[in-house]
Amino acid sequence: MAGGSFAPAGVAKERAEQYKGRVTPYVVIACLVAAIGGSIFGYDIGISGTFFNDQQVGVTSMNPFLKKFFPTVYRNKMRAHENNYCKYNNQGLAAFTSSLYLAGLVSSLVASPITRNYGRRASIVCGGLSFLVGATLNAAAVNIEMLILGRIMLGVGIGFGNQAVPLYLSEMAPTHLRGGLNMMFQLATTLGIFTANMINYGTQKIDPWGWRLSLGLAAFPAFLMTVGGLLLPETPNSLMERGAKEKGRKTLEKIRGTNDVNAEYEDIQEASEFANSIKHPFRNIFQKRNRPQLVMAFFMPTFQILTGINSILFYAPVLFQSMGFGGDAALYSSALTGAVLAFSTLISIATVDRLGRRVLLISGGIQMITCQVVVAIILGVKFGNNEELSKGFSILVVIVICLFVLAFGWSWGPLGWTIPSEIFPLETRSAGQSITVAVNLLFTFVIAQSFLSLLCALKYGIFLFFAGWIIVMTVFVYVFLPETKGVPIEEMILMWRKHWFWKNVMPSNVDDDQSNGNAI
Repeated sequence: MAGGSFAPAGVAKERAEQYKGRVTPYVVIACLVAAIGGSIFGYDIGISGTFFNDQQVGVTSMNPFLKKFFPTVYRNKMRAHENNYCKYNNQGLAAFTSSLYLAGLVSSLVASPITRNYGRRASIVCGGLSFLVGATLNAAAVNIEMLILGRIMLGVGIGFGNQAVPLYLSEMAPTHLRGGLNMMFQLATTLGIFTANMINYGTQKIDPWGWRLSLGLAAFPAFLMTVGGLLLPETPNSLMERGAKEKGRKTLEKIRGTNDVNAEYEDIQEASEFANSIKHPFRNIFQKRNRPQLVMAFFMPTFQILTGINSILFYAPVLFQSMGFGGDAALYSSALTGAVLAFSTLISIATVDRLGRRVLLISGGIQMITCQVVVAIILGVKFGNNEELSKGFSILVVIVICLFVLAFGWSWGPLGWTIPSEIFPLETRSAGQSITVAVNLLFTFVIAQSFLSLLCALKYGIFLFFAGWIIVMTVFVYVFLPETKGVPIEEMILMWRKHWFWKNVMPSNVDDDQSNGNAI
């Protein structure tokens, strides 16, 4: 074990009932500023067809953009109804979209030591600066190389921002409201998507440079993220982990609005002492005491992508266009789903710390399974290669899509980020979040690169494919995920030791864990 044979075991006892404090304006403002990172992520999703969407109603479907950078896609787009499933299949455009995720994947791993050694704010600032550079390059692009370079810089921003912001929110929030405040990141993401859809509606009419305006406006939230990162206070957890114990206590007193922070301070102090004994977090994360968290860090982001939100939400405009909707109708549909997603995130914020994480994940999973099956049946029965859906069935598809988005927005959308950010002990928290982001971006890359080919091959069966995965992930949550509602972030290790399954996986004492660590 990297920390030596006499390393402390982290938090030794439960003190949750002794925690004092309230939600101060200081915490709310800090969380709002930090969550701007989510708005940049969402804006880029909506504007340039990022994340899962190679053909969203955004710059990747604007004719001037396609003619300049992807003329083959433009020519295929003009052949309106050759094949309702395959007409947008182009690996060049998919590679452009996916380059962001590879850059984000690599940078999220680089961000881990920066977040740990220099603080959460440092990574937030790095992410904001990278977004600024990427937005500038994309808006000014004169060739495909410049466009992809800008795309890569946006990926670096996503890697740093998604690694640091959820950690920042989890550590700043009081225990009893941690879930709701952490979801500010997802809410900002959804509002960014909605804003992008509205901007696209206007800029698509500006010929031939509307796409440049759409891409360039991403610099505004990037600027806010950078400035906010410079002005934000550091989290008490990060300060104490880096040796600034007195400053950490003063910050804790300030953000909790009380001087009676002894219980929470003791938890953070014990966690920071153990964290400082760990020299190699990525090596330590594979020890048995961290096995449950590592499993969640892999499967939660994986399952979030495999919900099929790509096929329903981000490809919705293409599906609507293929089903006979006009260009404006597709934009209206995209705006509608964006508004539903934002609304459903508000539902999650209001209920997650009362109903708990498990209830939202399981109920959302059941509703998403139903919606995926219904869409598959409608498309399988009524939507052929050279046919259009009737107006009645088209309206039904829109309603089912909105119900799917509603379920995703209160369950796997926000909780896919919230749960991994709150379950790791301090010594492996930055490394664990890096793994979460990297896995998320890896599967996003795989889906973004392969979805058009899958859609072409499986047709309506793609929705049944994702429905099968939602069944698996719902069962996974029911069996393996304990409820984290109301558990202090530094006492999560005690929660795993009580779970019926994980208590048999984790070591019974510190010596067993250290022996396992030495064997790695």
